[in-house]
Amino acid sequence: MYPREQYLKEIISKRDNGRIKIITGLRRSGKSVLLFQLYREWLLGESVKEDQIIALALDILENARYRNPLELDKDLLR
Repeated sequence: MYPREQYLKEIISKRDNGRIKIITGLRRSGKSVLLFQLYREWLLGESVKEDQIIALALDILENARYRNPLELDKDLLR
């Protein structure tokens, strides 16, 4: 696995700016690895608790309903 240090540093540097981060790129270019593995590991290393991290893959059929922002909001607020 390629570490993607430049992209990880960019996300980390903008972590607390109050804006939503959008990661774009070609299919199979490592976007999910960057967020679901590398950034998650960095957060855990910064003492962020596991239950404070929400990871949701919207391309998985069982999560398809969360593509509707009202459904996502409803489940996140419970």
